[in-house]
Amino acid sequence: MKKNVVKIGGTYAAKVSGKVVPVRIESTNPHGGWDGVNRITGKKVHIKSPQRLRGLWPTRTMPIVHEAADAPQAAPTPPEPRQAATDATPASGRHTGERGATGAAAKRPSLLNLAAQVLAEAGRPMTCKEIVEAVLAGGQWTTEGKTPAATLTSAVLREIAAKGDAARFRKTGRGLFEAAV
Repeated sequence: MKKNVVKIGGTYAAKVSGKVVPVRIESTNPHGGWDGVNRITGKKVHIKSPQRLRGLWPTRTMPIVHEAADAPQAAPTPPEPRQAATDATPASGRHTGERGATGAAAKRPSLLNLAAQVLAEAGRPMTCKEIVEAVLAGGQWTTEGKTPAATLTSAVLREIAAKGDAARFRKTGRGLFEAAV
């Protein structure tokens, strides 16, 4: 909204605390913007810029409804206690007490965990590009990313920096990593 369009005494739709509410503009503020009153709560607000105003408040289609601050509110009902399952086998005949029994997809192993396995099995220092090629060749992990080796390098370096001597990896040279034993 433009600054020169705003009129003192008008009710505008204004964004206040993340909500669009009707605000009556009372006066201009000496520090810039306008002072107004939130028509729903009755609180004073400072509109710092015309970007907060969304236009005139449409009183015909959206009448101003005041919140009843003095009205007693009903006490919230406590949630019902959860009942313990007495039978782990539902009517469908599937046993749901075990992991994966409901048909949920198994969690995919992370590239970082697979890299630790590959390095431990190889017993020699490898580059992240070699590690990624070995993991992809094994079929345990797939990606459509363009730079999985760069992602793995970053993750390995983060683990080394965060865990220090407790890390699963050790840097042996430029771009070379080995399994920490």
